[in-house]
Amino acid sequence: MSDTVMLHSDDDVAVALRDLKAGESLRVSAPSGDVAVTVADEVPRGHKLALRPIPAGQHVRKFGYSIGVAQSDIPAGSWVHTHNVRTGLGGLLEYRYEPKTPVVAQPQGHTFLGYERDNGDVGIRNEIWILNTVGCINKTCELLAKMGSNRFAGRGIDGVYHFAHPFGCSQLGDDLSFTKQLLASLAEHGNAAAVLIVGLGCENNQIAGMEELLGDGGGRIRYLRSQDEEDELEAGMQLLEELVEYAERFERKPIPLSKLKLGLKCGGSDGFSGITANPLVGRLADIVTAEGGTALLTEVPEMFGAETILMNRAKDEEVFGKVVHLINDFKQYFIRHDQEIYENPSPGNKAGGITTLEEKSLGCTQKGGHASVTDVLPYGVRASKPGLNLIQGPGNDLVSVTALAAAGAHIVLFTTGRGTPFGGPVPTVKLSTNSELAAKKKHWIDFDAGRLLSGTSMNELSQDLLTYVLGLASGSERTNGEKNGFREIAIFKDGVIL
Repeated sequence: MSDTVMLHSDDDVAVALRDLKAGESLRVSAPSGDVAVTVADEVPRGHKLALRPIPAGQHVRKFGYSIGVAQSDIPAGSWVHTHNVRTGLGGLLEYRYEPKTPVVAQPQGHTFLGYERDNGDVGIRNEIWILNTVGCINKTCELLAKMGSNRFAGRGIDGVYHFAHPFGCSQLGDDLSFTKQLLASLAEHGNAAAVLIVGLGCENNQIAGMEELLGDGGGRIRYLRSQDEEDELEAGMQLLEELVEYAERFERKPIPLSKLKLGLKCGGSDGFSGITANPLVGRLADIVTAEGGTALLTEVPEMFGAETILMNRAKDEEVFGKVVHLINDFKQYFIRHDQEIYENPSPGNKAGGITTLEEKSLGCTQKGGHASVTDVLPYGVRASKPGLNLIQGPGNDLVSVTALAAAGAHIVLFTTGRGTPFGGPVPTVKLSTNSELAAKKKHWIDFDAGRLLSGTSMNELSQDLLTYVLGLASGSERTNGEKNGFREIAIFKDGVIL
């Protein structure tokens, strides 16, 4: 393994692949010839080393783009980080559509073994979901899910699951709409063969409103208003029995990859995220979209600084305009709450080697691969157009993974350099950016993308990941989160609670 990696011929920095000691002499491989550098400061693994002098006020380039501005003169061989580089971003921007020709992968005709639903949708799990309209009955629903899992084991379903949340009552305006829309979209998810929606009876988010949005789903949805029942557990189990009878008739069959929706997310990123796991996930997103499938990308604040890359991949000017609104509306959200738009990256990101938001964003957006952006969706709305879709949502891991599931993601590919155990409502694959994390947290990490740093080629590893994802979609694989029972949701909140 080399000591460093230079990612683009125009870059001013290389990334350290091991801890570098002051006084070491290195030769960094570059397209125009090796660069000789004497290390001036200790540079931690995953952090940046200056390849040439960078004057104060000059943009610092990585990935071939600016990742910020030098705050002082940076000599060659120096450690480049928050002490000598600041963000170059600021305020609202105007954008111009400068379309780029997308790089299109060749379809291979891949299939997986999934469940075809009555409405033409598909699922990769045959589960019963219990969704509560209001947080007051979280424990009732939790108990129903536990009782259902025990009673209906072996009945042709993959389990009965409940997703707790604190909302649905004392909410107003957009917050109430977000909760209702999010829950309704989850109720329509293909991984849920059938759904029980449980209300209390006095909440803002009334059962009647959910019925207006969803109806009976062709027989796959039942409703329970707890205050109307003498014994809500007995009534709930009776409804679950009906739903299990509906669900157990589904069997796996070959499904074209064009039906798969893939969610893309990163969390706890480090200096290797944009080198290993994110471009690897981008390669898989390209494979899926080339087959006519759908890739879903969110974390809008982590597009800031790299948004023009996505804008210029919009399939037409209408979609370009939607991307502009997506970016500027989220900036206005920060302004409305009197917060700094570019208050990012996190302490963990910085410890891992990420210096500025534009550096984080340039790594983050690589998860979207190279396909055209075909649509932009509001929070909680289900995707209907194949290709790369951008989803309104924050960077927060639980909120954004839930938004991806609500948009229809069957699987979420979640890249991480620091590690996290949580799982969303759909299988959430943890891909480590470095092999050390994969070795340390075997019970968290599902796939080691750090192998790219030790000689495995991108082509080889992307085929390994595709094989794993097809196995996951076909039911022969389970994520660690699924095995450990780590499944939860979080709903976006912006306004007042009464």
